[in-house]
Amino acid sequence: MAPKSKISRTRNIGIVAHIDAGKTTVSERILFYTGKSYKMGEVHDGEAVMDWMPQEQERGITITSAVTTCEWKNHDIHIIDTPGHVDFTIEVERSLRVLDGAVVVFCAVAGVEPQSETVWHQADKYGVPKIAFINKMDRVGADYFGAIGMMRDRFTSIPVPVQVPAGSEDNFRGVIDLIRQKYLIWDESSQGLNYSEADIPAEFAEMTKAGREQMIEALAENDDELADKYLAGAEIAAADITAALRRATIALKIVPVLCGSALRNKGVQPVLDAVVNYLPSPEDVPPVRGLNPLTKEEEMRISSDKEPLAALAFKIMQEEGRKLTYVRIYSGQIKAGDEVYNAVKKRKEKIARLLRMHANKRERIEKAGAGELVAVLGLKETTTGDTLCDETKPIMLELMEFYEPVISQAIEAKTPADQEKLAVALDKLAEEDPTLRVKYDEETAQTVISGMGELHLEIIVDRLKREFNAYVNVGKPRVVYRETITRPVAVQGLFEKELGDKKHFGQVYLALSPRPTGSGNEIINKLDENIIPAEYQEAIKAGISEAMMSGVINGYPVMDVEVKVTDAIFKDGESTVQGYKIAAATAFRDGCNQADPALLEPIMLVDIITPTEFMGDVIGDINSRKGEIQSINPKGTVSEVKAKVPLKAMFGYSTDLRSATQGRAVFSMIFSEYNRA
Repeated sequence: MAPKSKISRTRNIGIVAHIDAGKTTVSERILFYTGKSYKMGEVHDGEAVMDWMPQEQERGITITSAVTTCEWKNHDIHIIDTPGHVDFTIEVERSLRVLDGAVVVFCAVAGVEPQSETVWHQADKYGVPKIAFINKMDRVGADYFGAIGMMRDRFTSIPVPVQVPAGSEDNFRGVIDLIRQKYLIWDESSQGLNYSEADIPAEFAEMTKAGREQMIEALAENDDELADKYLAGAEIAAADITAALRRATIALKIVPVLCGSALRNKGVQPVLDAVVNYLPSPEDVPPVRGLNPLTKEEEMRISSDKEPLAALAFKIMQEEGRKLTYVRIYSGQIKAGDEVYNAVKKRKEKIARLLRMHANKRERIEKAGAGELVAVLGLKETTTGDTLCDETKPIMLELMEFYEPVISQAIEAKTPADQEKLAVALDKLAEEDPTLRVKYDEETAQTVISGMGELHLEIIVDRLKREFNAYVNVGKPRVVYRETITRPVAVQGLFEKELGDKKHFGQVYLALSPRPTGSGNEIINKLDENIIPAEYQEAIKAGISEAMMSGVINGYPVMDVEVKVTDAIFKDGESTVQGYKIAAATAFRDGCNQADPALLEPIMLVDIITPTEFMGDVIGDINSRKGEIQSINPKGTVSEVKAKVPLKAMFGYSTDLRSATQGRAVFSMIFSEYNRA
């Protein structure tokens, strides 16, 4: 066999899961076993704080860098850590966008939890192949096959166990590898660094045989090469199974399932083997597609150093006051000192330094090629989602979609010295986090920050204090409303004024009509260039767009409105850009006033998992908050309740839920839609 190229020995993976399934513990073990860190950090002491600490939820993992690189069996594995809390869904979203594969960690006791479901569907959206690791096999109530059953019910790809546990709960002794038919036992004294293979004990022989049969059958249904051998009744070797698993995993048909207990140091090395064996290298994934900004044609780039450069900036971090940009290179190469072209901002940028991130230290490198994840110093204008490319062969990769914030909070600096720090700090945080919006309110002299949830804003305030020494007074969280109209109207706007010694004129006719909920705004220009020159048509559009930013009821942004520009009057020598802009904005506002404007409020999709005996209380409480129950799914001793509830009724819900269920219920919520308030 020819030696494999560097790119085929690269894996870009993310470790994703619900809060508390054990991502951090799994990541810590991976770094320890690959020799990247010399001691294991634990979630329950020192560096990796218990999961409820705001800083831990914010980072999701103890390693401060977003990307860490380790080596396993001559393969470079780049790992991106992702948080588990739903307020930070954007972090997971942008990581999955640049990854080629994911390890999804489930808890053997809880099985498929709401946030692990969200993450799974996000991975499907980006076509990311997955392997599943069912963790915490040593916990009371661990049920490996129960968790797999839940995966079967919830997901389209088929979970295929490639291992079965030898015992569970207190009797969890090791793992049985169904492919090579070996019993793996970890040595406790070496912190699980060493493990040995033995023959399968007689008590597990039946289970192994049945498990192996089922695995081969599932593979034969999803892979033609293996099906031929299976139907011919030929002996199926371990190598055939591994090859078939790789093909079916990359084709998104199946998900190999492994098990273990990361905290007890059992079962982690086979996960690394599975990453190498089943998850794709950058060469195995389809070429990345983007638009050529000059020709507006779709182009693609193959994952190769020889192609023109195409790279995506997917995360910004402030480190010691300097801006670090994390970049995924899809094709071509980047060298330190290069000039690259930012296709979104249409600016040239200089790469001052290239860094490869390793767990706790970083290494300066001179160049990086296709398939790599690196950090760059020196990019001034680049923000999350921008494409860096070769100016002579430009390409714009698909922009990332960001969620709209649903909750806002007024903050004000405690002292004038804090005020100066505050502005700088918020700029930096907003650059880092695309879901954070910052607005200065002239009337109240307060700064309003908006984000994805109470926890999100809590952490922003905490970081202002901790990282930037900016102390603030915090107002009560408020809901971010929107405005819309409920019936169609036709209006005209006229502006005629002498400002200075110049006459300004503009007259515009608009037709406003409501659009379906959630469909956004649309401005349709029906004007011909013979009626009015193009530059004034642009001014009309700009006037309408600006007016949409603040509605007529309470100044909230207007949404779901269609505006047709039906006519305009032109006066030679008097018409001006300013005139049309003001006329269009006035017409839009008048139109909104006449079209029965309405307030829209954010509705959240709330997912509650509660012990069944508290079901009645939980449902009664949701009804008292004017919530609508969507579904109730019993799952053994607990039940899952899904409901849609107005966000304004959800403040302080976590405290109420805890007291109603003796602290045993958990919930997560995510924005669903805007609805008439």
